[in-house]
Amino acid sequence: MTKLALVDNLSFRYVGTERWVLQNVNLEVEQGEIVVLAGPSGCGKSTLLRCMNGLIPHMYPGDYQGRVLVDGQRVDELPMGTLTQKVGLLFQNPENQIFMFAVERDVAFGPENLAMTREAIRSRVDESMRFLRIQDLAKRAPHELSDGQKQRVALAGVIAMRPKLIILDEPTSLLDPMTASELVLLIQSLNKELGITFIVVEHRLDLLVRIANRMVVMSDGRKILDGPPKEVLSDERAESLGVLVPPVPKLYSLLAKDGIVLGRVPLTPEELAEELRARQR
Repeated sequence: MTKLALVDNLSFRYVGTERWVLQNVNLEVEQGEIVVLAGPSGCGKSTLLRCMNGLIPHMYPGDYQGRVLVDGQRVDELPMGTLTQKVGLLFQNPENQIFMFAVERDVAFGPENLAMTREAIRSRVDESMRFLRIQDLAKRAPHELSDGQKQRVALAGVIAMRPKLIILDEPTSLLDPMTASELVLLIQSLNKELGITFIVVEHRLDLLVRIANRMVVMSDGRKILDGPPKEVLSDERAESLGVLVPPVPKLYSLLAKDGIVLGRVPLTPEELAEELRARQR
């Protein structure tokens, strides 16, 4: 696999503060991965995201040590206009990035600012809306949409910029369980069909760990755990680090403590049932 992003010995603290929000963080992200970033509030997740999409140091000044590379180029040396075509960001609240009077105009905003031709903009808008299955919303005003629809519109606007890496900041926090499940399946589909790499910051892990390649856990500005979700969630340190371990892997850990050893760490009820049936044979 090709290395898409590299965080190399990164430390950062904001202007006017003594506390280092990030401390010697090292992280590699391969092209095509889905990485879940977890940890308690204040552990440095949001600051790490800002370093990866260029908001730090371009918009948030501070003491910046180390380096971040995306697609082989240093983030701190690239103009924001170039970075938006490499790294996309979907905010926790989609209303913070939807501001035009019609859906298709909102999706077109990024490409328009790249001074693309009218034909190229139309092509990108149509293609992005098709991927997100929101063609029927093209003429609708954003304030008429549900939270799930707004999330898709905001994501379509990000995809229209054709970034290789998309960062999602707690994308399911405002969604009901069914809409959250649909969003996770959409992420998986975009990853497979378009080859987009995703880094997802999320507390509700039960859905995302099913599609993730890796899970990274931070605490106090440092990377503590990094590996396949099954390994991280079965690590005894996970809960003490503030990770909300989903019910199924949590039950696995409880069974293991009682001497009931399963062949693998299950992430879904179906996997758990399969392992229990295999143990009875």
